[in-house]
Amino acid sequence: MNTRIAVAGLVGTAIEFYDFYIYGTAAALVLNTAFFPQLDPLAGRLAAFSTFAVAFVSRPLGSAVFGHWGDRIGRKSMLVASLLVMGLSTVAIGLLPGYAAIGVAAPVLLVLLRFTQGFGLGGEWGGAALLATEHAPPGRRGRYAMFPQLGPPVGFIAANGLFLILGATLTDRQFAGWGWRLPFVASLLLVLIGLYVRLRISETPVFQAAMDQRRIARVPFAGLMRHQRRRVLLGAGAMTVTYTLFYTATTYCLSYGTATLKIPKTTMLGLTMIGVLFMAAGIVVSALVSDRLGRRRVLLTGTAVAIAWGLVMFPLMETRSTVLVGLSLAVALALMGLIFGPMGAYLPELFRTEYRYTGASVAYSLGGVLGGAVPPLVATWLQATALGVFSVGIYVSAMAVLSLLCLLALPETAEENLQSFRYGAAVPPE
Repeated sequence: MNTRIAVAGLVGTAIEFYDFYIYGTAAALVLNTAFFPQLDPLAGRLAAFSTFAVAFVSRPLGSAVFGHWGDRIGRKSMLVASLLVMGLSTVAIGLLPGYAAIGVAAPVLLVLLRFTQGFGLGGEWGGAALLATEHAPPGRRGRYAMFPQLGPPVGFIAANGLFLILGATLTDRQFAGWGWRLPFVASLLLVLIGLYVRLRISETPVFQAAMDQRRIARVPFAGLMRHQRRRVLLGAGAMTVTYTLFYTATTYCLSYGTATLKIPKTTMLGLTMIGVLFMAAGIVVSALVSDRLGRRRVLLTGTAVAIAWGLVMFPLMETRSTVLVGLSLAVALALMGLIFGPMGAYLPELFRTEYRYTGASVAYSLGGVLGGAVPPLVATWLQATALGVFSVGIYVSAMAVLSLLCLLALPETAEENLQSFRYGAAVPPE
């Protein structure tokens, strides 16, 4: 296997998702008091989670823009550009004065930076997934695409590990005042490392062949919407459950566990990090197995189990038992990994070379709008209803049902030849 390609996919997505996750953790722990102190605690948490959701709204826009140029001029250049946009926005958030210093301008600027952060991430995953799959030999695309899929757990462990250290070494006053900013500023070093790695990789052979044969779409997004829009929507729906499981088990449960169940912050962060190790194991197993059994079969199995687990995870959380809370998070994140692992190959395989970057990125990001932006907000609201937190589990199961139905409407792709969809040729059946 090409080690340089594996490292470029892994390091890049790890850095990008580190940036994204530190914001999610900060939103759960401190942004409500730093930027929305005039609101009551519940309204402040909702406001903080709303700024978290902004990036998911901007991600499809970033996917369309980076995807357009990634399909026009190449995968490599857009991977570098998306890394810079995301990373510099993250550093700027860490340096942004709070409400006490500049008043209402603080939350306004926070929203703008969060929008830019999501815009950059919109071009990241699709490029990293294509970098892996378009370099992979036949029959091993799941294995190659496993590495960018491992970026999120690596980035999450780095982000939460740093917050865990800060929480253990700083007082609550120090952490709320300036400590939470350190992970954001530290992102600058990670961006420099990522740039070094990505500038040393080559363009993918599949895209290079398309360039040599002059098979480049003038407006990739228009071609995508004309020929394969159904796959974009179904692919987005299939991705929804992975986002829902992840952000419910991490961002929402971190807030719920600390604020409502009164579980110590360090305990929740530690349990979440253990759960993410199970997520990484799930990614490895499912990605490798998908090369043998097919993507669709593995995805359907993981999604079906997630339907049942949504009804179990919050009764376990309610026990306040460290072991059972850890079990709730670990299984939810393991299921997320089992579904997420094959997606690195599956989404790119759904689309033609001429608009593969655009199609995979837009489908991935649209899934995040429903599965990533919505759960922390909906869960916080559902918690206050008559069914209480159990209704959050029902919501998780409902999103898994949605993804299952979308997967049932999509084909198997493991045997597809990535160079077979030629511009101007007959469009493959939807």
